[in-house]
Amino acid sequence: MTVELARARAFVYATGRSSRVSGPSDMDRPETIEETGDLMRKAGGQGCALRMDHLDVEAVAVLVDRIRSEQGRLDVLVNDIFGGDRYAQWQTPLWEHDLQGGLRMLRMGVETHIITASLALPLMLGTGGGLLVEMTDGTSEANSGDRPGVGFYYDFVKAGVDRLVRNFARDLKDTTVAAVGVTPGWMRSERMLEGFGITEDTWREFCRKEPSFGISESPTYVARWVTALAADDDRARFAGQVVTARQLADVYDVTDVDGSRPDCWGLIADHGWSEENPEVIKKYR
Repeated sequence: MTVELARARAFVYATGRSSRVSGPSDMDRPETIEETGDLMRKAGGQGCALRMDHLDVEAVAVLVDRIRSEQGRLDVLVNDIFGGDRYAQWQTPLWEHDLQGGLRMLRMGVETHIITASLALPLMLGTGGGLLVEMTDGTSEANSGDRPGVGFYYDFVKAGVDRLVRNFARDLKDTTVAAVGVTPGWMRSERMLEGFGITEDTWREFCRKEPSFGISESPTYVARWVTALAADDDRARFAGQVVTARQLADVYDVTDVDGSRPDCWGLIADHGWSEENPEVIKKYR
């Protein structure tokens, strides 16, 4: 996300918990916020990469004040904050799920979004800013129904972000800021690729073993169409909605890095959560 926004000539303040200096986040991944800054500069963009815990109200307030002082405005806020996957216990009922881990997920996936929006929106509203993006996992339809196996807390977090979008949009209805929910599909993140023992260069071969992998998408895909959404003067038409990659890819004529337009949530809506027929999957790519 950061790289594509920077490539579009936005000055980006990127934040994350993992740092070369202070160590990894709860996810215990090797990627760091400093690496994100390196990628942003390599793409020719400008910005700052900052170690930040968005549960720290004072730290978030300081960041907003810094943006106000340095830029005088904030046009786009992307609330892509979570990192609680390690606490998820799949196929586990509430009373057997680790309580502290579950509550940590709620704080990381919902409270962080509320804190950041509460402190950043006054700057956006005061300068005519335009877009609040809430990143989630799943369409409103998917999250309003049964999501088998994901567990109480994970389901609560993702459905909760859907409600955040609706509430933000209601409160912002008569302002210049549009609140839009965004859900990528099955994303080929570093963690996902590593978990399957493959790379971005070899994932297509893996589809022979795991046909459902054919509907996966790169992180660049969602970043491209969110960047296009930010540049759209008519973005308010999507306010209060949770939109998918394919929906906006078609609107803005955006493709993934391989030229495809994966439609993960379209496949799920039409065929359920466990479709593995390669010929069916191919129709949604």
